[in-house]
Amino acid sequence: MAGVTKEQVLDQLKTVTGPDFNSNIVDLGLVSDIFIADNKVFFSITVPAARAQELEPLRSAAERVVKNMPDVAGAIVALTAEKKGGPTSDDAVPRPAPVAPQRPVQRPAPAGAVPPPRVAAQAAPHQHGHAAAPVKSGVPGVGAIIAVASGKGGVGKSTTAVNLALGLQANGHRVGILDADIYGPSMPRLLHLSGKPEVVSGRVLKPMEGYGLKVMSIGFLVDEETPMIWRGPMVMSALTQMLREVQWGDLDVLVVDMPPGTGDAQLTMAQQVPLAGAVIVSTPQDLALIDARKGLNMFKKVDVPLLGIVENMSYFIAPDTGNRYDIFGHGGARAEAERLGVPFLGEVPLVMEIREMSDAGTPVVISNPEGAQAKVYREIATKVWDQLQTAKTKGKAAPAIVFE
Repeated sequence: MAGVTKEQVLDQLKTVTGPDFNSNIVDLGLVSDIFIADNKVFFSITVPAARAQELEPLRSAAERVVKNMPDVAGAIVALTAEKKGGPTSDDAVPRPAPVAPQRPVQRPAPAGAVPPPRVAAQAAPHQHGHAAAPVKSGVPGVGAIIAVASGKGGVGKSTTAVNLALGLQANGHRVGILDADIYGPSMPRLLHLSGKPEVVSGRVLKPMEGYGLKVMSIGFLVDEETPMIWRGPMVMSALTQMLREVQWGDLDVLVVDMPPGTGDAQLTMAQQVPLAGAVIVSTPQDLALIDARKGLNMFKKVDVPLLGIVENMSYFIAPDTGNRYDIFGHGGARAEAERLGVPFLGEVPLVMEIREMSDAGTPVVISNPEGAQAKVYREIATKVWDQLQTAKTKGKAAPAIVFE
């Protein structure tokens, strides 16, 4: 296979422009240094932090055009707010004119939707604040529930969640995983599972099983191509069913793969699920850390203990030379953890194998259990478990606020 060059990648990226840009991302100086190893391409695009979510399609477009190049075996692209990739002011990346807000349109629930459970979900809290709901009991048989969360999408949260769960299991614990991302469920693909859960009795479902994990996801209950246009109450009703009406059995830990972001669904989930703690996933660059702080603050506001921060895509080891490259920066999550007094759980390297094995439904802890990446996840799992035990001995029980 002929090798792809940086010049060829840059030429292709000159076809990528933003929705309101006056030039392409290369000529605007938004593309970082490009690193190529084994015909796999790595780079970042610098954008203002305030426009990160809005410009996510720009990142996807850049990654797509590079992946489609001849001789390119893969590509990983990140958005960053660091200055080394180019200017980050609004002069470099123009801001669109404001648009008058529109009233939301009420849409009917899609055909085949999961019927709301008989248990009503509590509405999301208002900003003015209300008294907390009465303390409720946890999920029967489940020793501890931990959330894996991120302030934004695209940081590898679900991949981290599934490998953390498998790492806990490899360390000898009984583990389940709940995919709480209604709009973008990942667990069916990550664990190579399909089909629908068996109904045990009444409305109680038997969880699916993958590599020894007990698993529940909306992806098992709704057809993959069904558009999820549910409003908040429907989302919370579905989560209620997947949490409270599933025969989890005896588990030491239930890992909850939280939706990305810090909106009403995430906040309500954090308030209503009896979480023993939360793990925040971030990448090293400034932009991701800004959003990670939002996630940290959300859990602090609802008194959920913070088990620590994981820095994903922390560094890259070139397979041909063994040299290390900090493509997206390095150490930002560790510094943030130290600044906030939160445990730092570990650095997960940027390795194409992790993504490839996840996409194939064989996470790296399963596909290469003796490899360096699997060892990183098992060490993170050990630290998470130790944090849980420390919280128990200190009496820092998480608020057991669950669905009514």
